[in-house]
Amino acid sequence: MSPTVSAADLSLEDRARLLTGADFWTTAQAPGVPSIVLTDGPHGVRRQTGGSDHLGLNAAAPATCFPPAVAVGSSWNPDLARRIGAAVAAEARALGVAVVLGPGVNIKRHPLCGRNFEYYSEDPLLAGALGAAQVQGLQDGGAGASVKHFALNNQETERMRVSVDADPRTVREIYLPAFERIVREASPATVMCSYNRIDGVHASENHWLLTSVLREDWGYDGLVVSDWGAVHDRIAAVRAGLDLEMPHGPHSAAKVIAAVQAGELDETVVTRAAQRVIDLTRWAPSHDEPAPDLDAHHALAREAAAECAVLLRNENAALPLGSGSVAVIGELARTPRYQGGGSSHINATRVDVPLDELTARAADAGAAVEFAAGYGLDAEVDADALRAEAVAAAGRADVAVVFAGLTESEESEGFDRRDLAIAPQQVALVRAVAAAAPRTVVVLVGGGVVELEPWHDEVDAILEAFLLGQGGGAALADLLFGLTEPSGRLAETIPHRLEETPAFGNFPGELGTVRYGEGLLVGYRWYTTRRIAPRYPFGHGLGYTSFEIGDLAIRSTGPDTATATVLVTNTGDRAGSHVVQLYLAGGPGEVVRPRRSLIAFRKIALDPGATTTVTFELPRRAFAYWDVRRGDWTVVPGAHRIEAGSSSASIDDGADVDLDGDAIVQRLDLESTLAEWAAHPVAGEGFRAALAGSVGGIPVDQLLELAGSMPLGKALDMLPGPAGDEARAQLETVIAAQ
Repeated sequence: MSPTVSAADLSLEDRARLLTGADFWTTAQAPGVPSIVLTDGPHGVRRQTGGSDHLGLNAAAPATCFPPAVAVGSSWNPDLARRIGAAVAAEARALGVAVVLGPGVNIKRHPLCGRNFEYYSEDPLLAGALGAAQVQGLQDGGAGASVKHFALNNQETERMRVSVDADPRTVREIYLPAFERIVREASPATVMCSYNRIDGVHASENHWLLTSVLREDWGYDGLVVSDWGAVHDRIAAVRAGLDLEMPHGPHSAAKVIAAVQAGELDETVVTRAAQRVIDLTRWAPSHDEPAPDLDAHHALAREAAAECAVLLRNENAALPLGSGSVAVIGELARTPRYQGGGSSHINATRVDVPLDELTARAADAGAAVEFAAGYGLDAEVDADALRAEAVAAAGRADVAVVFAGLTESEESEGFDRRDLAIAPQQVALVRAVAAAAPRTVVVLVGGGVVELEPWHDEVDAILEAFLLGQGGGAALADLLFGLTEPSGRLAETIPHRLEETPAFGNFPGELGTVRYGEGLLVGYRWYTTRRIAPRYPFGHGLGYTSFEIGDLAIRSTGPDTATATVLVTNTGDRAGSHVVQLYLAGGPGEVVRPRRSLIAFRKIALDPGATTTVTFELPRRAFAYWDVRRGDWTVVPGAHRIEAGSSSASIDDGADVDLDGDAIVQRLDLESTLAEWAAHPVAGEGFRAALAGSVGGIPVDQLLELAGSMPLGKALDMLPGPAGDEARAQLETVIAAQ
């Protein structure tokens, strides 16, 4: 229902009160303005029924736990994200929730970020496409979304006060595009500001971020809400463009009123922010919302989980499993971990246990299952005895399936991981089982990538499960026994070791500041540009069938747009899905470009032997970079190389397209270099002629190589007497005529 009250009709006291929460989860009331509930998400509804907190400590009402973003990112399927959003919206409305706090679309800058399980990808295009789809699903389903955490929130260490030092081009090309796409395409009900500072200014008080970029550049007209506890100076935050402070700020309203009365805060700013809070109440659910179909939602959670797992390795036809005996090893198979820790922790309606599901599938296949814990989830176990029991079971089986990975104590909101390794006792277990079993399959569980050394080459297959939600156990059993085709693809790179990662040495910062020293080269951009082969590249994933990509064709459809087509064939003997990935390979011009940048993707399903043509419409932004001089997106004229492949490291075909680009004539002045004057399309020819006549026979190109970086004014200072004055006067005439 649309609100009928105007903020202009309310008293200053009422308007000021609307700008802060009434309590931990609800907004304040005013005459004719109801309070609404905002609560944690995004892969389920965390509607607390008792004590309130933002770290997942207190009980919440049961809700379906869908796969978190770390898994959905690996689906590469926006339609799946949209369907999950719609289901979460139905449960939110039934639980009295108006706004779900999510999705999180921060970039996975570093694999040790403790909250990576809540984020989709290291790539902004993929994160933006999935985030926009989830927001559309949520809001089409009747619940408002809150895209977060805006912006440059890429670690948990000192998250409430660390200051991020990043260059403007990197900010625009890597860390803002996912938010921009969601704002432009999905119009989220709210945008949640982050805790951290940007160049020393808290995001909650950052006018450049919340007004110049979000509202003026992108045209956002919704509400900006603080992360819980992110506001430090309430008046500065209102001025910057933050509308709603959460949770309840006991003195915030009084401070706003006093600032207006003292002339320190424009009252129209308060009115505008209050109106946005009033407008947000249109998302309030009714009192007779239908009960959600939890069985259908569990089925969706299971379907989604199966589409998110990534088959990394499959040697010796280890998978799918057949009718042979199976040793299921690892406590994580019996005590599953299916979601992350912290504010998004869902009280699941039910949980499929991998061990139970594997036992059922094995019985259907005529196989026997033996279980051994192999390790414990706490220190109060006899690790040697558990490992010996597991090795004995592996030796009696045709294949061993080892569940290994990270526990919630090793990663969660609030702190960053210490290293990339899984626990030493798990490493020892995997190696011992691999030595004893005829075939060994490892299922990895956790909210982020882990180091696969030194056991990688000793096992036959690796299935990266990440965190798959409450239906993950059944989905894994279906995948392992081949009832479902693996179709996940990595949304983040798996390195060999921590030292080869892009932000190594610049994470998590020091003395209150973190410097994004890797610049544009985040994730696979680093590995491809530096020609470093990771353990598994971005976009990688295997299935039980095979695909070929070829016949890439690109044609220009406008000055700076193009259409790409590519043929995809299922060359295997069973149906499956494949993700076609298009990359921009560098680019013309003088600016540094990553060797590869994802510009389009499509997940397709094909029957065995089938071929299809996949078409991509490539907009101007696919080819553009952020020009810090112009403060705008710029396309360089010339040939742009497009590559099609199955990962950032596996390219099947490439083609060029010529674009008109932007005709940018740089304004010249005395600070412009000799080389810039010589290259100017208007003044350059005359300038080069003048140089040729003034340097005593030295070739102009040789002179420019030696002194091209010298500002013209400095060169003129070196000319003797009247000659320098005359040249300066002539050039100042040229400058004035621009």
